[in-house]
Amino acid sequence: MSSTGSLRRTERAPLSAAFTREGLATAIAALLFATIIVSFRPFQPAGAELTGDGGDIVNQLGFGSLGAISIFSLLAFADPRVVRSLISPSWALMLGFFFLSVILATDPPSATRAASFTMIGIITMATILVLPRDADSFARVIIFTAVVVMGLSYVGLFAFPHEALHTTHSQEPEHAGLWRGVFTHKNIAGPVMACFSFAGLYLWRRGQRWWGVGIFSAAMIFMLHTGSKTTVGLVPFSILIVVLPSLIGMRLGTPILFLAAIIATAVGTLGIVFIPPVKHLAAAYFPNLTYTGRTTLWEFAGEMLAKKPWTGYGYESFWGTPLLLNQDQPFDRPWDIRTIVHGHDGYLDIAVLMGIPALCVAVYTFLIAPLRDYMRIPPRKENILLGDFFMMVVLFAALNGFLESFFFRRADPVWLFFVFSVLGLRQMSLRPLPTRSPN
Repeated sequence: MSSTGSLRRTERAPLSAAFTREGLATAIAALLFATIIVSFRPFQPAGAELTGDGGDIVNQLGFGSLGAISIFSLLAFADPRVVRSLISPSWALMLGFFFLSVILATDPPSATRAASFTMIGIITMATILVLPRDADSFARVIIFTAVVVMGLSYVGLFAFPHEALHTTHSQEPEHAGLWRGVFTHKNIAGPVMACFSFAGLYLWRRGQRWWGVGIFSAAMIFMLHTGSKTTVGLVPFSILIVVLPSLIGMRLGTPILFLAAIIATAVGTLGIVFIPPVKHLAAAYFPNLTYTGRTTLWEFAGEMLAKKPWTGYGYESFWGTPLLLNQDQPFDRPWDIRTIVHGHDGYLDIAVLMGIPALCVAVYTFLIAPLRDYMRIPPRKENILLGDFFMMVVLFAALNGFLESFFFRRADPVWLFFVFSVLGLRQMSLRPLPTRSPN
């Protein structure tokens, strides 16, 4: 025998839950995540700067508002113990080098404006991470963000084809027909969709089959149409390295394979430029291995780094600056360094902008510490599943960083996902995550 009063209370539960303190915190996290990934200027012409222009009033107001909402939410809704647990000595030291590079910049006011976007991005991702109180809330934040970002990107293919697709009138007409959605370039759209494919796999593994399959499929289809071959190859590789050892009860295999993949990739990319034996080997057996001309950029960056190895050139003070605009361009150089916006290798760019000591700290903060945190995740189902998701993103982005540059690039979506996942692994190692909060 059922009670009408009980039935009404049951029916009202999902709606009333949205207006609880926990429900409001989850909604704020979802809105922050979707907004910062989409940005305040979606569907911009290919080649435009997505990550925030210091003189753009829309970005100034938008990101300023995001920062204010994030700080308010941290104070009003987050558990102070959880917030404090995000702080680590390695991150503090890394940000110290970052601020020093701003001080040493050739144009400190401009660098400070750019750095403010970067810091707002980091604070916002930290806020998104600590607001959800349980695994169900995390899942809702991820689902909402994926639906909004991918939904807008797919709609844009039909509603704004000249902005959501690379065209023959773009700065890079050779990419005509490739998808980029709300983002400015396929090399941003591809990695973001890769991260959403990992999110879909996470949802499927925790039992949300339909959402998982839908998000994974939509992300993979979009990613394949970006034409990003590196991304397409790294996605299954990242999934295999993280999920397979976990399934066979050998989680220690993931950090071992992670380190092996990072070392092999470093040797196979920067090694063919800076390690003489590897360079000679590559010249003998792979004479055309240049990673689409990237080796030329790396050689030049290495030569310039040798002049300022300890401090680098300062934040926003190398690529695209008068320092390079006044350089001569040899006729046989594949890329014109005077028009390049970054060095197509995130690790090398950290060294060039902040110095070799900063690179050493970055290697520990972005690569070693996440592995330590991954191995410290308690044997709780929700912690393990969400930790695996974060590890897939970290591995994918860390490998992608050898061919693209996104570290500390203002509000670059790939950088934001990376920060979210590095901090997320720390959270999963310290914070038992219930399936849902108790009533």
